Amino acid sequence: MADKFKISEDDIELFRQAVGKVSPVRQDRVQPARKPVPPVPKQRHRDERQVVEDMLSDVIDPAELECGDELLFSRPGVQHGVLRKLRRGQFSVDAELDMHGMTILIARQSLSEFLRRRRLSGARCVRIIHGKGRGSAQGLPVLKNKVNYWLQQRDDVLAFCSARPVDGGTGAVYVLLKRM
Repeated sequence: MADKFKISEDDIELFRQAVGKVSPVRQDRVQPARKPVPPVPKQRHRDERQVVEDMLSDVIDPAELECGDELLFSRPGVQHGVLRKLRRGQFSVDAELDMHGMTILIARQSLSEFLRRRRLSGARCVRIIHGKGRGSAQGLPVLKNKVNYWLQQRDDVLAFCSARPVDGGTGAVYVLLKRM
């Protein structure tokens, strides 16, 4: 069986005559590896397109219009255009925390842990739902003022503002976090 794959001397000589004189190619270059194609954030693109469509829509539902104290805060140095985009809901919300039914102590701990984890995960914009206070004994938002105060105390928060009506209105805030 080994003889079946053995090449005869005549065949070797015939091959050399057919090919002619050859010289080895000396090359010290290595072909560079192709860079991987970066992933495309398809869901983020869909979210941003939806925001643009919603903004350009002429349909206004009177139920979406609300009265109430709007929260707005930005650190010195945050550009007006960035704050405008945040107020219009043009940032993709990477995560959200719903504080409905929480006590003040639990809400503060939850908020602190939520912001720490989201920042470590690379989140840029988050939504915090603090509620409008309709379920409280006084009918006033209990957590709203606390959240306003707590967020202003955190160095990792660049800006925050009340959400658009479709995202909770004055019962929620968009929070813009510093990059790691």
